[in-house]
Amino acid sequence: MAVKIRLARHGRKASPFYHIVAADSRKSRDGKFIEKIGTYNPKTNPATVELKFDRALYWLEVGAETTDTARSILKHEGVLYMKHLKGGVKKGAFDEKALEAKFQAFLDAKEKKAAEYASKVKSNAESFAKKKFEEEVEINKQREAKIAEKNAALAAAEEAKKAEEAAAAAEESAEATAEEAPAAEATETPAE
Repeated sequence: MAVKIRLARHGRKASPFYHIVAADSRKSRDGKFIEKIGTYNPKTNPATVELKFDRALYWLEVGAETTDTARSILKHEGVLYMKHLKGGVKKGAFDEKALEAKFQAFLDAKEKKAAEYASKVKSNAESFAKKKFEEEVEINKQREAKIAEKNAALAAAEEAKKAEEAAAAAEESAEATAEEAPAAEATETPAE
């Protein structure tokens, strides 16, 4: 029986969620497994991995193969590095204290990298939000300028209409006074 460490897909359509399992390589992807050793959620940013470190290390030490994706997850979590370090201890290259120191340095570097990535994601999100806000402000200014321009054109048209009405009214009153003046002269002439 060949044991593989691989991912078993769960979750709904377009929202995958994986279980990291040790399974017989002859079984189907989502079928029966020997042991569940963790979970992997690629939909979060950064991807979330929960792993039983000691069980994953055990399966690697007893000869379990890994799929490409499972290998990259185990590498990121440090399981493969720990297996490598334990091989060095067995060969006598260094002792347990050196193993602990090297692995702690690995974990510290991983934490630092994760913190840098999280701050980068946060700053990118903030700059994106700021850029979107500035674009909205610019669009609103352009919209307000168009509205002001339209209102000014309407006000000018209304002023012109009022001026025409005033001119027409003045013209009508001038015509009315001009008509009244001859009539008044006509009534005054016979009296003399």
